[in-house]
Amino acid sequence: MLLRQEGAAGTLLLNRPRALNALDGDMIARLDAAIAQLRDDPAVRLVILEGAGGRAFCAGGDVRRIRELALAGDAAGIHAFFAGEYAVNAAIAAFPKPWISLIDGVCMGGGIGVSVHGSHRIVTEHALLAMPETAIALFPDVGTSFTLPRLPSATPGAMGRFLALTGARLRGAEAVEAGLATHFVPRERLPALRSALLAGDPSVVEDFAEPAPPGPLAAQRPAIDRCFGATTLPAIQAALAAENTDWARNQAAILAKMSPTSLAVTLELLHRGSTQDLATCLATELALTGPVTQHPDFAEGVRAVLVDKDNSPNWAPAPAQIDGFSVG
Repeated sequence: MLLRQEGAAGTLLLNRPRALNALDGDMIARLDAAIAQLRDDPAVRLVILEGAGGRAFCAGGDVRRIRELALAGDAAGIHAFFAGEYAVNAAIAAFPKPWISLIDGVCMGGGIGVSVHGSHRIVTEHALLAMPETAIALFPDVGTSFTLPRLPSATPGAMGRFLALTGARLRGAEAVEAGLATHFVPRERLPALRSALLAGDPSVVEDFAEPAPPGPLAAQRPAIDRCFGATTLPAIQAALAAENTDWARNQAAILAKMSPTSLAVTLELLHRGSTQDLATCLATELALTGPVTQHPDFAEGVRAVLVDKDNSPNWAPAPAQIDGFSVG
């Protein structure tokens, strides 16, 4: 990660382009130190966070490494990784200056965590946002158990449940519609916006932002509210069956491929998060990282999606309870 001061801006560049800027332990530690430095520097009026390489803002956390630690039985290493990452998420949420993320490319998992708690999440037409954790038997973390239940929905919580359970991928404009992003700026205008921000005035974002062009998400919102307004997995599945559309059948098929344990934990986590503050949500998530990564589904999910890439996980049956979470 590269830290510079440019004009009145502190600029942070996530710089692991060959790994799509996925967060490893070293990058998390550097982010933590940079946040403290920028917070206390009176010459810095705002922060700009970017990803190197042109393909990704940040593809998430280094879950392959977490899998290695899990297979080695290194619970302390797993806890240290997530504790560090979640501390960065909390520090961004508490940051007293504008925190402006320029999201142009893939932004998933941990990438959401270092952006969504800031003041400005600017996306281009090439941005792709998602919380895909249920596909690897993890759960939406990095404070999104606070964020997702609060996304705007006609039925409270429906949009968050939809994104969390299915891992739906949102193009830039759709991320604005969903509430994960705050502004849409076409890629061609991003360099000029960045240059303007170096003067230290975040209001210039409004001069470059454009109304988000309507995408598929806008058309799907009524069905999302009807189907994912339900709060249990059987009720969601029943609502999708009753919907009887290609979209609903696709969502049902996606859910059928996910870890049953992960789906159940995720639903309970979002339910709790809807009434908790961010600090409590992060503490709950941290407490879950140990038992969930020790469950055999986690290693199997990462293997299927990221290691062997056969996309054919062999899930274990859902246990009755994980760390006090009823998943039966």
